[in-house]
Amino acid sequence: MTLPAKTAVVTGAGTGIGKAVALGLLHKGYSVALAGRRREPLEQVVVEAGLSGSRAMIAPTDVGNAAAVSELFAKVKATFGRLDLLFNNAGVGAPAVDLDELSYEQWKNVVDINLTGSFLCTQQAFKLMKTQQPMGGRIINNGSISAHAPRPNSAPYTATKHAITGLTKCTSLDGRKYDIACGQIDIGNAHTELAARMAKGVPQANGTVAVEPLMDVEHVANSVLFMASMPLDANVQFLTVMATKMPFVGRG
Repeated sequence: MTLPAKTAVVTGAGTGIGKAVALGLLHKGYSVALAGRRREPLEQVVVEAGLSGSRAMIAPTDVGNAAAVSELFAKVKATFGRLDLLFNNAGVGAPAVDLDELSYEQWKNVVDINLTGSFLCTQQAFKLMKTQQPMGGRIINNGSISAHAPRPNSAPYTATKHAITGLTKCTSLDGRKYDIACGQIDIGNAHTELAARMAKGVPQANGTVAVEPLMDVEHVANSVLFMASMPLDANVQFLTVMATKMPFVGRG
């Protein structure tokens, strides 16, 4: 009997880490739902996937909107029949200003996308994974180095990434009886459009500005693929992948 291709949902799939992971999954034979707020970047991922793009489903989605997330996972069920993997990757930051200068709207936007969006997608994936046959699946959350240590002027982003660690642990615990494994990848300085500024210098904790090393985003994709390759009776609970010489380990 030929086993059906594994299926995945990747949020924030149009650019950066999400794009690299989506392409990696497609090339590994997964059928992938590409979720993101803008259709055009998602379409470009399909083009770049080449023949593998025939297994892609484009799904413009605002992960902070509960109705939109429900629609996404209903479409996944109708199209693929099941879900084996969710990569919760969609995320945004806020302007790097003093904490007291942040607006409520800027705070709420980060929380809605980074935290509430991850919860809503986890909830819908959980519902599908616990009722499908065979039961179970895997959820991987993008926690970021900011789940461990903040950068200056990053309260909304860092708070949500610390919260993702709590969501990861709760999902891992609550998923046990349904064969749902949940792990977290914490990424430091992957070379994406958003991180390119680090090569020009970014503020440090001591008030200076310094250039930071970057790593190829393909290393992140390969790490997610490794986590996804585990059988459901094994789980990479937390994995940190980072540019070796970035200022994280130690004091600066």
